[in-house]
Amino acid sequence: MDTVNPVDAGHAALAEELAAKGVSYVLGGWIDVAGRTKSKVVPVDHLPHLLAGSERYTPRGMGDLGRMTPTEDECVAMPDLSTLQVCPWDTRVAWTAADLLFAGKEPFALCTRSILKRQLDIAASEGYRFNLGVEPEVFVFRAESLERDDGYLEPIARSGRLRPTQAYDAASAMDALDFLDPMAQALRQTGFGLFSFDTEGGDGQYEFDFDYAPALEMADRLAFFRLMVKQIAEQVGLIATFMPKPYTSAWGSGHHFNMSLEDLETDVNLFREGNGDTGERSWSKTAYSFIAGIIRHAPAIAAVATPTVNSYKRLVPRLSDGNVSWAPVFAAYGDNNRSCMLRLPRNRPCIENRGVDSAANTYLAAAILLAAGLEGIREGLDPGPPIEDLTYDWLGQDTERVRLPRTLLEAVDAFALDPLVREVFPAQFVSNYLEMKQAEWDEYHSQVTEWERSKYLLSF
Repeated sequence: MDTVNPVDAGHAALAEELAAKGVSYVLGGWIDVAGRTKSKVVPVDHLPHLLAGSERYTPRGMGDLGRMTPTEDECVAMPDLSTLQVCPWDTRVAWTAADLLFAGKEPFALCTRSILKRQLDIAASEGYRFNLGVEPEVFVFRAESLERDDGYLEPIARSGRLRPTQAYDAASAMDALDFLDPMAQALRQTGFGLFSFDTEGGDGQYEFDFDYAPALEMADRLAFFRLMVKQIAEQVGLIATFMPKPYTSAWGSGHHFNMSLEDLETDVNLFREGNGDTGERSWSKTAYSFIAGIIRHAPAIAAVATPTVNSYKRLVPRLSDGNVSWAPVFAAYGDNNRSCMLRLPRNRPCIENRGVDSAANTYLAAAILLAAGLEGIREGLDPGPPIEDLTYDWLGQDTERVRLPRTLLEAVDAFALDPLVREVFPAQFVSNYLEMKQAEWDEYHSQVTEWERSKYLLSF
């Protein structure tokens, strides 16, 4: 069988070891623009060939990114063996993250993992390691909800209907252990470093918190996490969704990024100065310049950090019940201010970005955020003093602060105009992504909704 690299005879022993554990199949998973694993299913005894680059794909058009061109050369999926995991929910299958190489040579322009790796190489050349912690949120509901006429998504637990919010409610978490327990066990078995999980503010909404890691490792974890959540939910008769806001009264699902830089030689965190006391933490000029770079490019970043039409139903100041949304609406930063896009937490030396949502592809969002932050450092940008106000109160006031895009269309327009975008993403990715997202907006915008009929049908 044709492979890109010579088959490593030593990998046969790994295949035998996996088979002895009950593994029958291996996935060399490449990640599409929506963050979903794509892969052929390979028998475990074929693993040495898989690792040598035997599996070929025509990935253009997958997940609506780009257009299929049947005559062009194929891509080869090259698995990263360091990411190998046996799937805890089905131990017949092992998973790896893979890079897509066009014609088996150069990184494919639409390979989201390769895009992040390139930015990490740039950071390393400047002496930095980019670390990332992510707080993923997900809605989980009963499968039979899809058959309801009223559109309500029935949570797994009755206590999920508590009002006004069941966030951190212990009874709600205990009632949902049929799902949460196998999830927690799977996260522990696969080395995520799980330290807590909880119910969030939406009915059937949960968050999982685990150790931070170098950014590529964290992005690989999140790709595996998405597959894990959906598979485990299905096993207990549920459906999991990373749609940011699945119904009008819902809280939105975030994908908060906790970002930090370390010195590659000393492993010293470069965002902290002083004695590190959590009550009087001193932040470095590097941290402030990193913040300023992100704020400069925030409108364009939104196109990948909040990448769907639905994402902008989350980026509003208040929920339908009048409570604040806890989601950002301005490109601003504050000291422990959760109404800002960027927060300087008091309990950890990182910058939290609250503007990333659950629909984001972690690789793409991390790539452009890192590039923006590094630009801020190179240019010595200053973001000004931290914001102490509740930024939601700025609405309707005269302010120089930049409001985040209010629609996908605004974000896509900003993405198209920002020069940084073409430094981070290959030209082919930029053109394909703009085409994809413009079409998504046009399709949405052409629909006449029930709200419009109710509002206007008898008004004119």
